[in-house]
Amino acid sequence: MWRATVLTIFPEMFPGPLGLSLAGKAIEKGVWALDAIDIRDHAADKHRTVDDTPAGGGPGMVMKADVLARAIDAAGEGRPRLLMSPRGTPLTQGRIAQLASGPGAIIVCGRFEGVDERVIEGRNLEEVSLGDFVLSGGEIAALALLDACVRLLPGVMGKEVSGTEESFAEGLLEYPHYTRPQLWEGRAIPEVLVSGDHAKVAAWRRAEAEMLTRQRRPDLWVKRKT
Repeated sequence: MWRATVLTIFPEMFPGPLGLSLAGKAIEKGVWALDAIDIRDHAADKHRTVDDTPAGGGPGMVMKADVLARAIDAAGEGRPRLLMSPRGTPLTQGRIAQLASGPGAIIVCGRFEGVDERVIEGRNLEEVSLGDFVLSGGEIAALALLDACVRLLPGVMGKEVSGTEESFAEGLLEYPHYTRPQLWEGRAIPEVLVSGDHAKVAAWRRAEAEMLTRQRRPDLWVKRKT
């Protein structure tokens, strides 16, 4: 069973949307499991303090290394330890596939101004980011990461081929999709898609995927050509 453990000061945010749709059905079937650990449970004082003022001064608060380390240790070993962080390595479909093919993940949701650097180093946390923007905390980012992983687990998606023909699967954005009615508000489904010629359909889809990638994500297109 693929197992995810989320360390957060808001455990009530989980499973959240992951309890619905494909991910929720997969939990019910025992395909994967989710544990949410309250970091405050590992504080040493009666106030369950998890943060303190930054060394050297400055605004905000910083999550304490000792408290967070105890929470991480309680989650066990043998799985990648991830820290959702805007300064982390951008998350890619390739990294998601690697995580999905493993035993699961331990995900730390940062809050406040950040996490004491010593616990990042001392517990070998891999910092990952959803993009160049800042959220209030790592919980929403963790939900997104988990959803991306779970949908790739065997038996979660209706057709396994669905995961091989979507955006980023081959370094390309996905081709356009159409369905009935064949004519809508004067716009017709491209003729090739209703021709019944599978080879032509495949060629059209490939060409459209390449065109969209060149136009919208030239960075991906350059990577494919290098």
